[in-house]
Amino acid sequence: MRYDSIDNSLFKLNRKNFTRQMKKNAIAVFISNELPTRSADAGYDWRQNPDLFYLTGIDQEETYLILFPDAPEDKYREILFVRRTNEHIMWWEGKKHSIEEAKEVSGCSNVMWSDMFENVFNMLMHYTSHVYLNTNEHDRSVSMGETPELRFARKVMNNFPLHKYERSAPIMHELRLSKSEVEVALLKQAIDITRKGFLRTLKFVKPGVWEYEVEAELTHEYTINRGTGQAYTPIVASGENACVLHYITNNYQCKAGEVLLMDCAAEYANYNADLTRCIPVSGKFTARQRKVYDAVLRVHREAAKMMRAGTVLQDLNNEVGKVMESELVGLKLLTKTDLKNQTKENPAFKKYFPHGTAHFLGLDVHDVGNRYEKLKAGAVLTCEPGIYIRAEKLGIRLENNLLVTKNNPIDLMADIPIEADEIETLMNQK
Repeated sequence: MRYDSIDNSLFKLNRKNFTRQMKKNAIAVFISNELPTRSADAGYDWRQNPDLFYLTGIDQEETYLILFPDAPEDKYREILFVRRTNEHIMWWEGKKHSIEEAKEVSGCSNVMWSDMFENVFNMLMHYTSHVYLNTNEHDRSVSMGETPELRFARKVMNNFPLHKYERSAPIMHELRLSKSEVEVALLKQAIDITRKGFLRTLKFVKPGVWEYEVEAELTHEYTINRGTGQAYTPIVASGENACVLHYITNNYQCKAGEVLLMDCAAEYANYNADLTRCIPVSGKFTARQRKVYDAVLRVHREAAKMMRAGTVLQDLNNEVGKVMESELVGLKLLTKTDLKNQTKENPAFKKYFPHGTAHFLGLDVHDVGNRYEKLKAGAVLTCEPGIYIRAEKLGIRLENNLLVTKNNPIDLMADIPIEADEIETLMNQK
């Protein structure tokens, strides 16, 4: 495993917290992601179902978890199923978890082979009345594909139509929202790797380099520091490309006088950082670029102050919009007439700041959480205001990751350079 082993007390506690919220005489099932096919016999990169990882720490395909706290025998209260290995798999794919290794990683005392799952599950269904099924209920999900969990849900509901069915997602969302000390430490590791990648680019970027070359520098640094991958498809956007919010082609040559926006971060042990920085390709911002940059930084700092326990994320976005209005007027991008004519549904600032200020972060980059509920201590959020001026071929976004507390938030990226002067100094050091 590329990352250090995680104390299985984390997964034991997570399972305990989940089962506490289950109804009487209920069973819950969680299933790993499958290997996605690209074409022919080639596949896309595989990543574990974050809910299953949260509950078991198992980073392997063909994994199942049954939770049945009221089972008639203690050995059936939690059962982990892992892929049975053989000589053929060892030759072609490498080592898989043994039963004992899976017990050590997960803290589950009862581990079986995955080819036994269906028989065991069908048997246990005769002793339960409620079934918790898990699906992707993220409010930004637009996937039309059928996941293993969705296929399983349809099969179970067809085979056992008289049982009562419950959703696991609301419980999982609540649990995953507040990060434990162990989870925060894993996020900090991802952030530290991300920091090293960003500092590497400050020495590399100059007029004439290609966006994909910058991406390669970041990938190198993440990998050599034991990152388990890119946290998301990297955005390396120079000049007008920075005004495309999800620009990922990264195939443009950086020119003198442009600003390069990099929204790139590392993953470590399935936990994700999320960083955005903007740097001058020539090593120094123009006067106008600096004004826009400093305006975004001021908004960033005001927004960060608002990220306290008790704040509602949706309300925070509205409040940050008011701060942004003032900065846009100062930059002569908005006029008092624009503000007078704006509506609640179409605020003037959206012309230059069309996205939200924050999202939840954790096992998913856009992690689970409810933007309409009050924030709780332990949540981790991004803070990412931006100003995008297409007419000037200039886009500035600055993004850090913050840990919500009862008092002031903790900036987990406080040691990653963000001041324009510091960035210029680092870029011009010999």
